[in-house]
Amino acid sequence: MQNLIKRIIGIGVIVLIIVLGFKYCQFKKEDDSDIQYNTNLIQQQILNVGKLVVTEGHFSEVITYKNQQKYLMDMISFEKKALIVVNANVTVAYDLHQMKYDIDEKNKTITILNIPKEEITINPDIQFYDVEQSKLNPFTGDDYNKINKSVKANLAKKIENSTLKTNAQNRLISELSKILIMTNSMGWKLQYNGKTIESETELTQDLNSKL
Repeated sequence: MQNLIKRIIGIGVIVLIIVLGFKYCQFKKEDDSDIQYNTNLIQQQILNVGKLVVTEGHFSEVITYKNQQKYLMDMISFEKKALIVVNANVTVAYDLHQMKYDIDEKNKTITILNIPKEEITINPDIQFYDVEQSKLNPFTGDDYNKINKSVKANLAKKIENSTLKTNAQNRLISELSKILIMTNSMGWKLQYNGKTIESETELTQDLNSKL
């Protein structure tokens, strides 16, 4: 009788171990599936964000260009001058296809490793008016190169003093905030610049310190 009881207890223990093992495997499978599902969602969100963010601006300026060519110990000079009107389209772009990141499934953390630097493109339309020149001092390719270089340098200063770059950064932050919202809603963490980002304000501060 005791042997029978021992066998029944032994069988019961074996059945319990099998059931618990099955439940554990099923739980682990569901847990792994959930992690994979969350990872896929985050990767898809990054792909959606990974695009070209472009901010456009328009600048205008008027330049007077003068140049003198002197002869006979500066007693004779020949001047050339022109009124130059510049209209330029400028773009500031962030190519987020080049953004580098790392996904840590175990610790449910996504780390932004690198955000590409902005790309500034200046396309000036230069028109010449009231052109005055002489055969001894005509406009040459060298003059046009100097004018083009000067125009782009002036435009670069105007861009720095404008809100164009700030507007571009705000659009960049808006796109990256989508990743922050996704990670927070799924119980994941977003890290950048060596710290965990808790809010859009922190993201803005860290980006401004790096850009």
